[in-house]
Amino acid sequence: MNFDQAFQKLTNIIEEIEHLNSISKLLHWDQSTYLPDDGFSARGKQMATIGKIIHDKFTNPYIGDLLQQLKDNSTILNNNSYMSRYVSVIERNYNKAIKIPASFVATLAEHQSVSYENWMKAKETNNFKLIQPYLEKTLELSKEYSSFFSYDHIADPLISESDYGFNTENIKQVFNELKKELVPFVKSVLDNPQNNNDILTKQFPISRQEEFNHFVLKKLNFDFNRGRLDKTAHPFMINLSYGDIRITTRYDEYNFTDSLFSTIHEMGHAFYEMGIAKKLEGSLLYEGTSSSVHESQSRLWENIVGRSYEFWEFFYPTLVEYFPEQLKTVSLESFYAQINKVERSFIRTEADELTYNLHVLIRFQLEIDMLENKLKVADLPEAWNALYKENLSVTVPNNTLGCLQDVHWYAGMIGGQFQGYTLGNIMSAQFFAAAKKALPNLAQDIKHGQFLPLRSWLTDNLYQYGKMYDSQEILEKSTSEKLTTKHYMSYLKNKFPIKTLA
Repeated sequence: MNFDQAFQKLTNIIEEIEHLNSISKLLHWDQSTYLPDDGFSARGKQMATIGKIIHDKFTNPYIGDLLQQLKDNSTILNNNSYMSRYVSVIERNYNKAIKIPASFVATLAEHQSVSYENWMKAKETNNFKLIQPYLEKTLELSKEYSSFFSYDHIADPLISESDYGFNTENIKQVFNELKKELVPFVKSVLDNPQNNNDILTKQFPISRQEEFNHFVLKKLNFDFNRGRLDKTAHPFMINLSYGDIRITTRYDEYNFTDSLFSTIHEMGHAFYEMGIAKKLEGSLLYEGTSSSVHESQSRLWENIVGRSYEFWEFFYPTLVEYFPEQLKTVSLESFYAQINKVERSFIRTEADELTYNLHVLIRFQLEIDMLENKLKVADLPEAWNALYKENLSVTVPNNTLGCLQDVHWYAGMIGGQFQGYTLGNIMSAQFFAAAKKALPNLAQDIKHGQFLPLRSWLTDNLYQYGKMYDSQEILEKSTSEKLTTKHYMSYLKNKFPIKTLA
């Protein structure tokens, strides 16, 4: 078998595995949207079965033989950047997968499905005891996952799973650098008088919210021929194929901005996936490179664009048309101040830009403490509440608003679940600063509802490459800089504190 034949054999096998991955994702999407309550038990078994099939196929020694044959032809391989990156990513994933027993993959998938079901019940009833044994098993499985690899810190393999190229040590360095400057700045903003006149706590009919969300998505050029918008308890984006990239949101009649900004947030994730070059479909390169880079795009579109004054200069008149009774006496300036209001809060996903990262830093610390056996799962609520009191000066009233609020630990693993959010925030400002440098009229484009220039720049410099480059490589390739917090802090300090109107 020559080089070309071996490469084609490998791509055919990987494409088949990716089709199975898409089926698994579809089962997950259905579970998170329309699955009847009594279907969770069977769904867990279904996902465990397909997970085992995928794992068995991907760990077949034949893949290892093909990889070795291609690597033996290093001259040919190194002369083609696509092939080189393709083989490198497969090799990295293959070497990782062969260390994980198929039985573990099946056990984890089934446990995650059952845990997710019980988390929803626990959250709804404020009953941490209900989910505690499942979370204890999740912690055991998370530690077991790390045990399959060599590491400097037990969290490293879990972090690498979602943010390859990062580890516990370098994340702590970035977070400490950010915290040193961010914490006193947040305090200074919170200590300033804030406008407590909440002008948006009125009834906004969900049917009209849905209509406006679709209007915004269309104006932002979301392609409904390749995507759709559905409801869920915890919003997410999922990529099933080049022509099927779905987003979800949630609705609250008395908090329409929650749905609106979660929709824009998930749209940012979808834009990333929709911008990946079609030639990468069916390969391990056909996805965003990491959770942090992915989050940089959702936060870029949600916050830097979606909460900008220019954005609402364009959209606010239409929003008033959709909700005339609720907004007829609310000026654009008051609305803008309200959606960017800085305040202490319990819920990460509803937090303002300034305090948001404190929520993430708390979760990252708790993950590390649990993995290091410094914190027992049974003591999680108390530890959670203590950190919220210490870092945000709030008293958490119940576990639904506390340690039960996020799905991540209850449908995934403990470790590597949250760092991507803050890394993504930092990167979002760095990507946007580079785009602004290349597009001098960017602010005016946004003001006039022209969003394609920004999206095109992001597609050309980031999206199209999928997973060909890791987080730090694509950041440097796109912005000509290594990861830095300077653009993020500059962005925050230029935007806050906002002068609120009486």
